[in-house]
Amino acid sequence: MSTISYQIWVYLALAFLIGLLSTRVMKLIKMPNVTGYLLTGVIIGPYVLGAIFNAINGGGYTSTDLENTTLNPIYGLVDNLSWIPTLALGFIAFTIGTSFKLSTVKKLGKRIAIITLLESLCAAVVVFISLLIIYFINSEVDLSIILSLAAISCATAPAATLLVIKQYKAKGPLVNTLLPVVALDDAVALACFAILFAIATGLKSGTIDVYSMLGKPVIEIVLSLAIGIALGFALTFICKLFKSRANRSMFIIFCILACIGLQYLFEESYMGSFELSSLLMCMMVGAVFVNFRQDADATINVIDRITPPIFMLFFITSGAELKLTVFFEGNYSIVLICAAVYIISRVIGKRIGAFSGSVITKAEPQVKKYLGFCLIPQAGVAIGLASTAGRVLSGLGDPNGDLIVAIILTSTIIYEFVGPALAKFSLTKAGEIPLEIRNTPLPTTENK
Repeated sequence: MSTISYQIWVYLALAFLIGLLSTRVMKLIKMPNVTGYLLTGVIIGPYVLGAIFNAINGGGYTSTDLENTTLNPIYGLVDNLSWIPTLALGFIAFTIGTSFKLSTVKKLGKRIAIITLLESLCAAVVVFISLLIIYFINSEVDLSIILSLAAISCATAPAATLLVIKQYKAKGPLVNTLLPVVALDDAVALACFAILFAIATGLKSGTIDVYSMLGKPVIEIVLSLAIGIALGFALTFICKLFKSRANRSMFIIFCILACIGLQYLFEESYMGSFELSSLLMCMMVGAVFVNFRQDADATINVIDRITPPIFMLFFITSGAELKLTVFFEGNYSIVLICAAVYIISRVIGKRIGAFSGSVITKAEPQVKKYLGFCLIPQAGVAIGLASTAGRVLSGLGDPNGDLIVAIILTSTIIYEFVGPALAKFSLTKAGEIPLEIRNTPLPTTENK
């Protein structure tokens, strides 16, 4: 066995051990387990534990030093585990998709659509206006930054919210509204980003590409949904051939892996360079399956039993990948100012949009009051969009791409630690966490 393989297995074992121990600490301070997983990732990641190895090997503490796999072997190990978040998000999207039962959609469909649009677009508008004020004060902030961040603000990370719901067995109108909203607002974010970022790059290059701004994102969303639906029906058909829940579960895993693989396949130039969403695909697989198989719940329960370790590793690797050096490098004063404005204005926008949508659709009082707080977490999709912005703008000779990435990374660090606690607080206040487990983590695989 090679050295790198030996190190990976030891590192994974360490991640599992510390992750499990962190749940005991979280129980004492009455915080969700996901917060402990994120802290575990930070502690054993390349920017804390890795910094120790880096110092021993004679390296410094800049990004260049800490991201040198020779001086800092932890960075290389975390990089080799980058597939875990992608896989975990596939399972998370599938799980959220299973909440789209036709009975629920018929009852809440209009509500979900209105709330999703309003909470997403209000966040974008408030962030845009707030950063526009900075634009008139500081010349380092230009329209490419403002438009990109406004679009990215629409996205919400479903993973942290879903794990809090699962850990505390939350049920009720707030949960029934929350899950579809966090699933769909990423689609809104992708569409907004395509439009606003096309305008931003058009202002830089002097030309605006209508196809990239309007045509391509519509094709990507429709194609993602169509592939997900097709795989969902394939899963439904396979279930007629295989009666064993184990075999059916294996085909669900096949569908999730296929969605992820197809996302990367369509990014190739010979496939049109389409940026499909594996989240939308996996979500549709789950939605079709739960609606066209009356016995779907038995198979979904099997999937739920195997996902806790995957979800734990997802948050540990997410914590490890948080680039803490953004706090100390470059012109961080402007990053800090923009990040603070972005964080506050996005929260305000989400709250206003969620409340307005809830009032318009005559939602339950707990939905009106607490939904906005549950939409705070932001991670994978936001970082992916920021990275795209950074790469494209750098290609146009615009240094602001790195600034966008730094702002989103900074805000993600804050959101990921505050978000789960706010989700638990909101679900508790809404009365959707059973009283007997409100202060005690569940005795399941993920917190024993």
